[in-house]
Amino acid sequence: MKFGETFSEYLRRDHERFLDKCSHVEYKRLKKVLKKCRVCRAAQQQDGEEEEDVGKNGSLDLCAFESESCPLCDQIFFAELTKEASEIAGCFISRVRRLLHPSDSFGLQRYLWRLRQCFMDDQQIMVQEGRLLLDYITMNAIAIRKILKKYDKIHRSVNGRKFKTRMRAEHLELLQSPWLIELGAFYINVCGSNIGEPGEFFRMFSCDLCDTQPRMIMMLSDCVIYEYSLTCAICLDTVFNPYALGCGHLFCKGCACSAASVLLFQGLKTASQRAKCPVCREAGVYANAVHMTELDLLVKNRCKEYWKDRLRGERTEMVKQSKQYWESQTVTAFGY
Repeated sequence: MKFGETFSEYLRRDHERFLDKCSHVEYKRLKKVLKKCRVCRAAQQQDGEEEEDVGKNGSLDLCAFESESCPLCDQIFFAELTKEASEIAGCFISRVRRLLHPSDSFGLQRYLWRLRQCFMDDQQIMVQEGRLLLDYITMNAIAIRKILKKYDKIHRSVNGRKFKTRMRAEHLELLQSPWLIELGAFYINVCGSNIGEPGEFFRMFSCDLCDTQPRMIMMLSDCVIYEYSLTCAICLDTVFNPYALGCGHLFCKGCACSAASVLLFQGLKTASQRAKCPVCREAGVYANAVHMTELDLLVKNRCKEYWKDRLRGERTEMVKQSKQYWESQTVTAFGY
């Protein structure tokens, strides 16, 4: 079965109600754009045969056409795909955050979450919705990959690959979201709880925290495997009390506070708007920093001694910083 049919079936299946308020890749429409583009380029090539020299084998030199940009795709294709990827990423982040961090919700959403806990098995509901979210992000990511591959094939170019690189730079690469790591950590934590046989789906996620390069592995299929580093880029150790910055990079809270020149007890949200991510150097990413609670629980359960040692060290440093801060405030206020 072709992927286009598979994707259409996915949109019509049980996910229809779930996808009601979620964006998705307009796969068929984008393929129609490429089909029209293919017809236009064939017409251009036919007109060019009258002006281009034909080689000995009778083939046409297409270099001129390969180097030209396609106005149709420049105006419609990449702009539309960027918009769709941005909406999908935003929807996925908001849904995962609401699912795994309900305490961050306000007003009616928080009230409904607490009411649901009184009448339903909340963990089972979270597992089911998380699975839908994983299907949602995976299918859309594959759709984008397929359509970009089709783009390069039709245009005999590498612009599709360049677009993927640009998506990573703009934090729109769907399968590189830190919230996918948080969702994976949730499923690994669930496997360690008393909910019975986890099933084949849960085996998609695994992690190795004992290796010199701690990582989480997500296996979508036998040929599609993604690895996510769980190493803090500052201390070069397994992330402890991890926070995801607005750019998507993960750091220990203490390391991120140090990089942003703020104290531990002040928190990352007090960082200056000019403070930059230590990895990508993007400014203003600390205001939206989020604590990865499921990933922190995973490290706590899998590396208990390491987690306790790091907790003691962080508390000691926090007390030290607090003491120095208030002493300096006293000197400033009273002069002694």
